[in-house]
Amino acid sequence: MTAPEVRLWAVLRTSPASRKFRRQHPIGAYVLDFYCPAARLAIEVDGMAHDMGDNPARDAVRDDWLMGQGIATLRIPAREVMGNLDAVVRFICERCAFPLHQPLAGPPPHSANGED
Repeated sequence: MTAPEVRLWAVLRTSPASRKFRRQHPIGAYVLDFYCPAARLAIEVDGMAHDMGDNPARDAVRDDWLMGQGIATLRIPAREVMGNLDAVVRFICERCAFPLHQPLAGPPPHSANGED
């Protein structure tokens, strides 16, 4: 696991908001960084490499395949995990409160969605 993944796992393993998470969860040909079974949510911590070369296209194929399995993917920039862990965990827990068939109650917090 990368340093941001280790840091996030230290919190997710405590079951924040009474949600259970798994780390390095295998599904099909993929291994998810983290998975919340109750919310059917994959959490991927993306470092700089995810923006390079054909990685964005591969990530899109993976996310589409997971969605076909009924699993949404939440991508969190590694820099956000390192810089604002509390906001990232809150964002993940809020997202886990909404099943796939329900829309989020507004946009994600600026500090956890990777937009500048």
